[in-house]
Amino acid sequence: MMTPDDVIAARRTRAAQAMSLTDEILLVGAGSPVPVPGGMDQVHAFAPHPHYQWLAGHREPGGVVAFDAASNEWRDFVPATTEDDRVWQGRADAPGEPLATLEPWLRARTGRPTAVLGVPLDRVPSDVTLAESLEPRLLAARRAKDEHELGTIQRACDATRAGFEAARRVLARASVTERAIEIELTAACMRAGGHAMGYHTIVGSGPNAAVLHFSAGERAVGEGEFVLIDAGCHIEGYTADVSRTFVKGTPTQQHRDLYAIVLEAEVFALGRCRAGQEWRELHLQTAVKLAEGLVHLGILRGEPAGLVERDAHANFFPHGLGHLVGLGVRDASAYLPGRERSDRFGLAFLRMDLPLETGFVTTVEPGLYFIGPLLHQPDRRERFADCTDWDEVERWLHIGGVRIEDDVLVTDADPVNLTADIHKSFESMIVS
Repeated sequence: MMTPDDVIAARRTRAAQAMSLTDEILLVGAGSPVPVPGGMDQVHAFAPHPHYQWLAGHREPGGVVAFDAASNEWRDFVPATTEDDRVWQGRADAPGEPLATLEPWLRARTGRPTAVLGVPLDRVPSDVTLAESLEPRLLAARRAKDEHELGTIQRACDATRAGFEAARRVLARASVTERAIEIELTAACMRAGGHAMGYHTIVGSGPNAAVLHFSAGERAVGEGEFVLIDAGCHIEGYTADVSRTFVKGTPTQQHRDLYAIVLEAEVFALGRCRAGQEWRELHLQTAVKLAEGLVHLGILRGEPAGLVERDAHANFFPHGLGHLVGLGVRDASAYLPGRERSDRFGLAFLRMDLPLETGFVTTVEPGLYFIGPLLHQPDRRERFADCTDWDEVERWLHIGGVRIEDDVLVTDADPVNLTADIHKSFESMIVS
């Protein structure tokens, strides 16, 4: 069993090997709390830069991790704990050396190339070219999660499961609002060990389920409506990211058909999250599955692969298949060096373009939506008139949308669904 110090030492070794430095200096800043505007003596909840937390093993505001490549020496500098900190916040001394000693440490290494990653540091110039070359290497080193990280992510997933169970219970109430669902989900996540929500919780009912980043409001959920919830709590910064779509009351055949298409696509993609799988290709393969379903419903016309090539599916699936998770949502998701984001409608919002590797944790989150502002654009209707039954589309606009999302670990064998215990069969999503 590795100790916490062993874990950090192993990460730093991995980072040093990935960056291949010789005599350079690397500094990684944690950042500082952001004040609430208006002089109210308050700050927003602090989250350190993930590079810093991964290398330091703690979440100290204002901290700096330093690396001298010539001596292979790592140092951890932290701000001094003031009397006000102790009196007003009850803070103790943080692990590490006084931040005041960073300046003489750097002065003793004057003239050496210095790169600053994480949050920029005051009065410390950074070699921009060097920093730009090191950023993707450190990201690559962080992508595969170690045992400590995987354990923490699983705890966050388990706490998130409690939140979805609470959402199911409160959804059974008459005239329950989106906001009430969010409140009960959040409380249950916290009671189950979550430290905070990892991102802004999405709860959209009826047509609001088609708004990709919808903020829960006071709208009461109607009978026979979809309720799309996208939520995940974090523990020590490690975040779960889960989507489920419930039906309030008696489902219609439209509910059943749309849900079945998305679930089949999600299961297809989950099973292919294996080492070596190119994410862009899996996104496109899953898009073909969704297009097949839309053709079956009579919404699209044509051969599914050809429809995806011309991005007709993206009118109903306008986002990427998923992204990596870990220290925050979308942790270390990126494009490999040399790969550029496409300007195609069906690929422009792809969060990452890289092959999956053992140890990666990624979301898989296909969805189908009927988004009025997107589907009512005259130029879009004209462009896809030959392959889209727009009259049929009108019959679906009231339904909102469906998204199903799990967090999956890529292993040397079969992928492991870390959120498999959060129910998603259609019958389990019906709440009366």
